[in-house]
Amino acid sequence: MKRVYSFIIAALMSASMIAAETEYLPISVYAADDSESFPVGAKAMMENKLTQLLTRNGIAGMDYMGQFILTVSTTPLDKDVIAGPPAKIAEKMEMNLYIVDAYAKTIFASTSMTVRGLGETENKCYLNAISHMPLQTPQIAKFIDDGKQKIINYYDHEGEVLIKKAMYLAKQKSYEEAMSIIALVPQLCKHYDAALAAGLEIYQMYLDNECNINLAAARQAWAAQQNSMGAAAAGEYLANILPDAGCYDEAMELYREIKAKVLDDWKFEMKKYQDGIDLEKQRIDAMRQIGVAYGNHQPAQTTSIEFLRTLL
Repeated sequence: MKRVYSFIIAALMSASMIAAETEYLPISVYAADDSESFPVGAKAMMENKLTQLLTRNGIAGMDYMGQFILTVSTTPLDKDVIAGPPAKIAEKMEMNLYIVDAYAKTIFASTSMTVRGLGETENKCYLNAISHMPLQTPQIAKFIDDGKQKIINYYDHEGEVLIKKAMYLAKQKSYEEAMSIIALVPQLCKHYDAALAAGLEIYQMYLDNECNINLAAARQAWAAQQNSMGAAAAGEYLANILPDAGCYDEAMELYREIKAKVLDDWKFEMKKYQDGIDLEKQRIDAMRQIGVAYGNHQPAQTTSIEFLRTLL
């Protein structure tokens, strides 16, 4: 609970927003490091390059493995050894890019490019080739646009089902999982407004539930020791209660009761919203932060990874 709550605080203190020149799409990047054509150590560089490819083409993706993935395979074409000293390896290779639905095992879009690398070793040659991958070309732009449209079409078709699933999970008190589903719905999807409304409803349910849990714990801590130590213990729980939670007024009553008894020995104030800040945007961002936090801590589907490896 405390781990997830830290994401809410971070969001409310500073609402993170995607840069104006990019649009969010639930797509992540994946590069294997165990295929014969992929030298050990190149995985991080390739995934960084794929992330740049998305952002340079106006897409802000995800930081964790999800359903929709941008991946790459490499096919060596020609290799020459250039006399030194030092001798260098020059290699031409084809890089095949895919945007896939890894759960349905379907390729949404594909393209290929020819790149050249130069280095004193095979590994350095490969890394040099990655560094020369073009990021913004008409061919790449079409590839990204084709994949993006397929993903949007998926959410246009499945949006209502996903919203119903999220609401069902929320009623089972699986709030974080429910918000992780809502957080993935792209803004260009026709169900985005409905998903956002559902997400805010789920977020309020989450806040109210957390409020009740923390208020009960604060009351118990204060009842056990009605002194500065008990006040400090109660304050740890009251600090987790946000102003728009359903039991905030009750929490304020407990706060005033404790404050009246311990006076200045208790250096604590209940949370309040700052004037002039768009609370709706903060709530939306906090809801998404919780959903992303949940997704980040879920194991990748083994079947999805195995499907990706068949492409490489």
